[in-house]
This record gives sequence, structure tokens and C-alpha cells, in this order.
Amino acid sequence: MDVKQVVNALELIEFFATHRRPATLAEISKHFGWPRSSTFNLLGTLANRGYLYEPRAREGVYPSPRWQQLIDAIERAAPLPPSLRTLLEALSKRTQETAVLGAISGGQALFIDAVESPHAVRYSAAPGKLVPLHVTATGRALLSQLSDADRATVLRKAVFERYTPTTLMSVEAVEIEIARSIQRGWFEGAAEFTADLGGVALPLQVGQRQFALLVGGPMFRIQPRREELARIMREEIAAHLQDAGLQPKNQ
Repeated sequence: MDVKQVVNALELIEFFATHRRPATLAEISKHFGWPRSSTFNLLGTLANRGYLYEPRAREGVYPSPRWQQLIDAIERAAPLPPSLRTLLEALSKRTQETAVLGAISGGQALFIDAVESPHAVRYSAAPGKLVPLHVTATGRALLSQLSDADRATVLRKAVFERYTPTTLMSVEAVEIEIARSIQRGWFEGAAEFTADLGGVALPLQVGQRQFALLVGGPMFRIQPRREELARIMREEIAAHLQDAGLQPKNQ
């Protein structure tokens, strides 16, 4: 369940990220269809706490550098190894497909970082994108790293909605696919969440942090290359991450 006030604040920040300029109370209220009083309260609260400011008097508000300071502090506390970014770049260049790093966020997989394919027709995977754990290769690679009890808890809360004809529709089906993937050595996405999109995923562990690595794209390009992509991913992991202490799990 989403908390309305939190959603409004996040949508406001996304608005500024898209428009990249100050905006007035009236403009923001009209854009979102929010009551002026609610908009005034939200903007006032953020301004009072230092998260919004007026670059020029009476020309609207804009996010302050305080957001970046917080993000930098959070990132410094648990930074991603630079080798992970290098790995994504190498995978995308070698496979010519989109390479993604994902992690668990509640009942979903969150894309932490991505390097998109140079092809015009490609898998679009912007950081911050969320996909269901049980429906995707990325998600099942993440689920495979949980204990049986933790995975059962997550799957018990999953909503089994049919997105495409190939969507897995039960806990049992997901568990069978995870076991099959572990035995095979890689996880497959076969247009289960988004029609005509597929991928190959591998689990990764960085110290105590658990991730999944995905190479994804249109099914017509991915499906004939599944074993090749899995091999390339293992090779690039070994080449780029051995010194960083990272390794594929369940291989």
C-alpha cells in the first residue's frame, strides 16, 4: 500500500528531474491536479527542511543540493564497487544487449545500474525500475540466494497476475523453475513479464550483499543465444571481478 503523501513527494522530485527548471505552486498544482492547499503544505514542508529553495524570488522552487548531499552520504556508506559498472559496460559491449544489475526491494527486483544496448530495438532498463521477483529472470536469480524460509515468505505474498501467456502462476511453478535454473547454471526470462522481451541472469554476491546480473533484449535475439550469453557473462565476471572478490552464485 502506497502512502499518498510520500508518493506525492516522490512524484514532485521526478517532476523536477524531468522538467529541470523551477516551478511555481500554481504550475505544480495544475500539473498534478493537487489542491492548492495540499500543494502549498507539501512545498512548504520541503522548503522548511531545506529540500527546496527559490533560485530567483517569485519564480518558483527547485530541489536544493541537500538531496545530493544525502545521496552521497548514503553511497559512501555502502558504495558499489566500480568493477560492477565496468562489468556492465563490458557485457553490453560484448553482447550488444542491455546489461543490468538488480537487487531485492520488498517483493520486487530493483534495477541498481544498467548499460543499455546500442540497438534501436532494445530492453530499456533505467536505474530505479522495479519488476516482480517471481516473474523475471532477475527476480528468480535473487530469490535463489534467499534461504528456503525467506523465499517462502516472499512468494507467499506474491501476486500471481498473468502478464503474458508464459507467466508463471504459482509458488510451485516458481520453485521448480528456480531449481531447474540452478541445475542448468543460469536463469532464463522468456517474455513472462513483458511480451517479446527475454534475458539471461546470474546471481552475484558482493560481501554480504546479494545482486543479480542480467543480459536482456528482444526474444528473437536473446533466445537463440541463451547458452552463449550465460558463457559470456561467466567469462566477464571472471575477467573483471576476480580481484574484487565477486563471484556468481549457484554455479
